[in-house]
Amino acid sequence: MSSASTHLAAPSAARHVVIAGAGFIGLASAIEALAAGWKVTLVDPGPSGGQQAASYGNAGWLSSHSILPPAGPGVWRQVPGFLADPLGPLAIRWAYLPRALPWLWRYVRSGSTRAKVAHTAHALRTLLRDAAPLHEQLAQRAGARHLIARQGLLHVYPTRQDFEADALAWQLRRQEGIDWTVLDEAELRAREPDLAPGYHCGVLVPEAGHCRNPGADAAALASHAQALGARRVTARATGLRLEHGRLRSVRTDQGELPADALVIAAGAYSAPLARAAGDAVCLDTERGYHVTLAPQAGQAGPRTPTMVMDRKLIVHQMDCGLRVAGQVEIAGLDAAPDWRRAEVLRRHLAAIFPTLSPAQLKDGQVWMGRRPSTPDGLPCIGRASGCPDVIHAYGHGHVGLGSSARTGRLVAQLLQGQEPEIELAPFSPQRFGHPGPPTD
Repeated sequence: MSSASTHLAAPSAARHVVIAGAGFIGLASAIEALAAGWKVTLVDPGPSGGQQAASYGNAGWLSSHSILPPAGPGVWRQVPGFLADPLGPLAIRWAYLPRALPWLWRYVRSGSTRAKVAHTAHALRTLLRDAAPLHEQLAQRAGARHLIARQGLLHVYPTRQDFEADALAWQLRRQEGIDWTVLDEAELRAREPDLAPGYHCGVLVPEAGHCRNPGADAAALASHAQALGARRVTARATGLRLEHGRLRSVRTDQGELPADALVIAAGAYSAPLARAAGDAVCLDTERGYHVTLAPQAGQAGPRTPTMVMDRKLIVHQMDCGLRVAGQVEIAGLDAAPDWRRAEVLRRHLAAIFPTLSPAQLKDGQVWMGRRPSTPDGLPCIGRASGCPDVIHAYGHGHVGLGSSARTGRLVAQLLQGQEPEIELAPFSPQRFGHPGPPTD
């Protein structure tokens, strides 16, 4: 495990940590830091669980088995297709391509061999192990236990051959101690009677869980943190003020906040703060879309939250309605949404659950959010190279909800100068290189 020799000493009196970002990672970090005796200020320009936040619109999976990197061997052959199809499951906007190239190059290389894929799978498994029970415990502390369910998660394939073509992923999961069961067509039909007849094979992962309403879950965690004493500041963290290599304050667009420590948990907006702390991280946003149909009695849909493997999307019956979520769009932070992509999701949903009525399909909310993603699929968790008072905790991509509870524990352990409960070397923010001295 990582050495604790450079960690901050545990506070004898309450010291003050600013947490930049109040999504699931920032909120879990705040709750654990408060439990460890720190004064906490959460800084975020919007409300936790609000529609502007990735925490609001995710697919709700607590997927301890989501351990594969975003790219696998041979993915480079698909890049021309990503560029050619603006409405495909992974699309790259031409105008953004020059800026995206460094990220894309690392993306292709990250999964270029089986050994690299296995390395990432093992690291992510350490982070995601027990995702459902850990988040359940966190939600229970916030009075939101009712939002967490543990009935397993389902992957469906058109044919058994399609499942067998995905053998590497399932073999690696088995190697990492993840139990899964193949369902034949009869078993799949019994479990999911509304599923289109074109799906003949399923894989059930019993250990996984899901959140019934991610936005409400994030809001509950935020209320709990504030009830424990966290201060909330509506602002965006923009930089650091350092003196002799130590943090003195965090700059925001509303003024400076004196601080003994900073946790960077600002999701897709974390890279400038990381650079200010001495680390050039390779971070971009995989923009994702969802459509959520208004809840109706007897509405068709999955009994178990379901990943539809040939369409690369998740369908989940939530308290807030039937949500179909997925797709990846590489277009940067500021480009306007392409709502045609949401309409593609709506068409997919109609094909997957054909008994949904046109009226039900029309009555839905569309949304676009920004997943904070590294090209190798591993988040950045660890101390900044330019200032020991700064901790990185972002870049969780598609597993932010599932990894949030453990990441919060890791952040608190780093703040306390304790040995982290898992090996953090694979998540090192320094794996991308250094931009030079931190800025002050």
